[in-house]
Amino acid sequence: MPEGPVLGLDLGDVRVGMAISDPDRRLAVPLETVAAQDAERAVARTVSERGVSIVVVGLPLLMSGERGARAEAAAAFAKKLEDSLGIPVVLQDERLSTVEAERALAAAGTRGRERKRRVDTSAASIILQAWLDASR
Repeated sequence: MPEGPVLGLDLGDVRVGMAISDPDRRLAVPLETVAAQDAERAVARTVSERGVSIVVVGLPLLMSGERGARAEAAAAFAKKLEDSLGIPVVLQDERLSTVEAERALAAAGTRGRERKRRVDTSAASIILQAWLDASR
């Protein structure tokens, strides 16, 4: 597996949350939120600027574990990214990541507009951290 930081993505219809790992792949931290229509370009820029070696895309499986329309769209986006970036793009089960992010932000006292602004990057961090932990 190539060395270097890993980029995590939480795909949404309106926004895409991005998180990045440290170069040793121990910790995921929130990075930024981008408009969904700009996601491919923003990911390419981040991969280039930060030396990202792998991209992890959240796979929104149904609670049954099956793939629905949103999971198929995420898989297609991941394939498109892999073809255009020339680096591995992997899928990570993201069930309940946004719920977990909402709860963590609420527990930290983050409210209203600020919580809405940060939930996508927090969910991306949760997705990426799960992948980092599983790949050790």
